[in-house]
Formats: sequence, C-alpha cells, structure tokens
Amino acid sequence: MKIDPVSLRLFLAVSELGTIAAAAEREHIAASAVSKRISDLEDALRAQLLERSNKGIVPTPAGIALQNLSRGIVNDLENIATMMQDYATGTRGLVRIYANVSSIAQFLPADLHGFIEKYPDVQLQLEERISTAILRGVAENAADIGCFADLGMSPQGVITLPYREDDLVVVVSRRHALASRKKLTTTEVLDHYLIGLQTGSYINMQLLRFASEHGIPVKFRMQVNSYDAVCLMVEADMGIGILPISLARRYAKTLAIRVIAFDAPWAHRKLNLCIRSYEGLPVAARQLVDHLCPSAKAIVGAAGGE
Repeated sequence: MKIDPVSLRLFLAVSELGTIAAAAEREHIAASAVSKRISDLEDALRAQLLERSNKGIVPTPAGIALQNLSRGIVNDLENIATMMQDYATGTRGLVRIYANVSSIAQFLPADLHGFIEKYPDVQLQLEERISTAILRGVAENAADIGCFADLGMSPQGVITLPYREDDLVVVVSRRHALASRKKLTTTEVLDHYLIGLQTGSYINMQLLRFASEHGIPVKFRMQVNSYDAVCLMVEADMGIGILPISLARRYAKTLAIRVIAFDAPWAHRKLNLCIRSYEGLPVAARQLVDHLCPSAKAIVGAAGGE
C-alpha cells in the first residue's frame, strides 16, 4: 500500500482548517482534487479519517491518530527538501581533503577556521598524506581537494593551483657541532645523521635525489611522522632535521635547538592545491577551493580547464 505524502499534507490542511475549500485555497489546488485525495487516502487506509459536524469537518479517532503520524512525516520531508537545497547551494556538504604535514601544521588551521565561520554546516574531512599519495588520491577521487608540496613534475589527472610558499631550514641541538653555523648546504647536511619524515615526503625525496646525483649516502637515524617529533629527536642529539622556518622558530622557543639557514635550491618551495575538475566539484568543495585560492576560477579558465 502506497501513501502519497501530498495526500497526507492535504489531509492535515483539511483537518486543521476545518473545510475543504480553505485547505484548497491554502495549498493552491482545486477543492475537487482535495476531496478526491482524501477519499483515496481513506480507501487506501480502510478507515474513515474525517466527518462532517456542525463545526465543519473534524477528524475521526483514526484521523486524529493519522494527524500525529503525518505531521512528523511531512515535517521530515520538508526538512529533506531544505537540506538538499542546502547541499545544492553549498551551505551544507562534505569536503574531503588530503594535505601534507606542512600545510596542516602551518596554514590550514586558520584557513579552514575562516571557511567554517562562513559555512558552519559544511563538514570537512581532513587526512594527512605525503605529497605523492595526495596527488594519487585526488586523481582517483578519494579526496576532493589536495594540498601538497610542488615536486617539480606535472601530475597526471589533476589540475594544480597555487596555495602558499614556505622556506626550509635546518635544526640542530644547541650542543651539536653545527650549532654555531649560520648557513648549511645540502652536502654539509648529508655529512650528519638525519631525523627524517616518513618515506615519500617532499624533504626526503629531495635529499635522496641530491644524494643520488652526487653519490652521497643519506644517513637517516630514524623517520617520524611529525615535525614536533623531528624537533624532539633533534633536541635529544639523535640527529639533525629539516623543516619549515615558521615551525622551526616556534619549536626553538621551547626546545634546546638552533635554527640554521638552508642553502639549497629546493629550500624555497611552493605548496599547491590539486583538484580533478573545478566545475565538477561539489558546490561546497568548490567554495573551499575559492576560499583557499581566490583566483582559482580565473586560473582554470585561462588554462582552458573545466
């Protein structure tokens, strides 16, 4: 047995207003159509729902019970319509983000907070990944937006957009032999044990690339998953580390480490966004892209993207 939600709404209108004419006027439908809907509803439920009295049309006991049930159903349907409209306009939605540790530690907290202040009903699902995994995840539709370090290659299956830039520095313990140095080269860094990030990270890949080109071994004492772990191990004289200058300065305020300039062509780097298609994004995700990169639509259009 199928119950038409339109018939439920018309039944509620008649039972609340007391006449078919008033219900028809409020719902913008012919009175005869309202009467037919009520009759069909009674046939479907095999129960009399309304009866005429000197006070007009009033609900029967079965009708009163249906009133209580119908209000919840009709309200839920209206809420569904409203919620779906919110998704269509981007005021509600889910945005899946993959980001590297540098973006998460430096820029995304404030940027995402600013976005949520504008769109409080949009849910953000943020996961940390290395840059290569971010590009793959966005290309394979595991994430809507990626924040990654520019690896100097043209990734396939994604559109890249500028996000932020940062500079890398070397951190050593205050007791380390290099602690008095003002600047270090990659060759000098590779002379010492390193505290690296996880395999596949931008910094590790650049170190390995340089080492391979110059025939120098990379001596990772250990690899960890966060910059705070890097700095704690550096403070304990387990090795030296490389990290963004803003984070290094923050850690140097509380830990016994020194921040040293890093003289390497890849020490200044670009952090980019990646998406599969601008127009193909859900509205909420597109709004986040515009928030993180205000020129995104113009860049994509100029490049002939979607």
